[in-house]
Amino acid sequence: MKNINEAYDTIISPIITEKSTNLGALNKLSFKVSQKANKSKIKKSIEAIYKVNVIKINTVNFKGKYKFVRGRLAKGVGYKKAIVTLKEGQTIDLSAGI
Repeated sequence: MKNINEAYDTIISPIITEKSTNLGALNKLSFKVSQKANKSKIKKSIEAIYKVNVIKINTVNFKGKYKFVRGRLAKGVGYKKAIVTLKEGQTIDLSAGI
């Protein structure tokens, strides 16, 4: 990545839930990423920000849910999730910034 700001625009935030914390034992981490980001852009961004080697990336698109707000049907905002597999022996401490 030439521009580190572009990397921070791609990676929105880490996902810290019980399920994603359990994936840490398998050297996998979850991140909320930009809707327009592809796997190669996500890989370059993670490697630029955290200085680790990424082996594999799986992405999942979540659509927004429909619900009634003030008597009208409204759609919530969806997001894209990336599950990143790191090289054996490398870790990222996501709880340090909390």
